Amino acid sequence: MLLKIIAEQVGPLAVLTYLVACPETGEALLIDPGGPAPSLEAGLRENGWHLRWIVNTHGHADHIAGNGLWAEQTGAKVVMHRLDWEFFSRPQMQDLARAEGFPPLTRVDLQVEDGSKLLLGRREALVLHTPGHTPGAICLYFPGHLFTGDTLFVEAAGRTDLPGGSLEALIQSLQDKIMPLPDETRIWPGHDYGETPSSTLGQEKAANPYLTDFF
Repeated sequence: MLLKIIAEQVGPLAVLTYLVACPETGEALLIDPGGPAPSLEAGLRENGWHLRWIVNTHGHADHIAGNGLWAEQTGAKVVMHRLDWEFFSRPQMQDLARAEGFPPLTRVDLQVEDGSKLLLGRREALVLHTPGHTPGAICLYFPGHLFTGDTLFVEAAGRTDLPGGSLEALIQSLQDKIMPLPDETRIWPGHDYGETPSSTLGQEKAANPYLTDFF
């Protein structure tokens, strides 16, 4: 059976939050909860899925604002790369989140590294460390699907002018971690900034300036 994916735009900055489930076992994970998400809550409830993981592709406040809410309601474990946990748990970054009207990052249950694997029922997600937008940004790869957070958008890529950002690191991440994946891989970004909410890696290799102009 195919991986089940439900998306909803969540929060004031319209983060694309994803609910991903293994249909054979009913285990699910949530990617970048920007806050309450009625359609995703309904998807969990109506399908009888059990939320095992809450995965943050990076530590920006708009992508982690719903961590506490979802973890408290479901018992799921919060997952983030070690470097973003260290960076965004610093007092100055917590103060910045509060100033932007978001709750600060105060909890991570599992710190992952490049190459870490998350079991989801009969499926397995591979963590790809893709620094550039933030020091500990990750993409989450299931065969056929890549959840890119703010590392790669449809025909664009994430900002690198924010604290912890690096254009050089971002380009290196795209070259080393994303470009080698199969062209048919479906790209699921952290925001709907393109002509379509999602794309394929083959389409991005042909049309995304970050993949056509730097290599």
